[in-house]
Amino acid sequence: MPRILTIEDDADTAAEIVRALTDRGFEVDRASDGVEGLRLASSGGYDAITLDRMLQGVDGLALASALKDRGVMTPILLISALNDVDERIKGLRAGGDDYLTKPFALGEMLARVEVLLRRSAADAEKLLLRYADVELDLVSHVVRRAGRELRLFPKELKLLEMFMRHSEQVLTRTMIFEGVWGYTFDPGTNLIDVHVRTLRKKLEGPGLVDLIHTARGVGYTLSVQP
Repeated sequence: MPRILTIEDDADTAAEIVRALTDRGFEVDRASDGVEGLRLASSGGYDAITLDRMLQGVDGLALASALKDRGVMTPILLISALNDVDERIKGLRAGGDDYLTKPFALGEMLARVEVLLRRSAADAEKLLLRYADVELDLVSHVVRRAGRELRLFPKELKLLEMFMRHSEQVLTRTMIFEGVWGYTFDPGTNLIDVHVRTLRKKLEGPGLVDLIHTARGVGYTLSVQP
């Protein structure tokens, strides 16, 4: 169930928004001022935020900007009585993902929130690589195999990312070296073999099939089949 944070200091408007979102099946929290809104939004865990433009404590634009500076990428629907083009531009540049002017129809507000949720889900999917039972989150750099989190070093992460982007393809040592280390391949180095061996060990586990296979004399491949 998507979680929505509504930051609105007008009690009547907040009640309407919360009721509409709740009736739509969303789980909703409400902050009554900018300070509380910034605290809740910074804690994460929300799928979207509806944010009033003019708030007590912390202005809506300042709040949106502060969230982006903190790396909080939750999509924001700015809601404001200021409807001229310049104000909309300010809102979007401050960190808003969409802008809705007052007075508004609750149906339109719901539709805009749903669009933000779909867009956010699509973006998240692009940043999550999957192959077999392995997942690699390209933002948090968290790797899981069969639900178990693995601790990988930066070069191991880069190596796994390259394997996952080219799964079931044979990658030559030259391709791996240039893709992961970014400079001309030295055929005399065993750097690749050492890192592949370490990555293999970290991906291994009881009851798990081997995923990284050696293509003798050529390179390596990521595949569920040897």
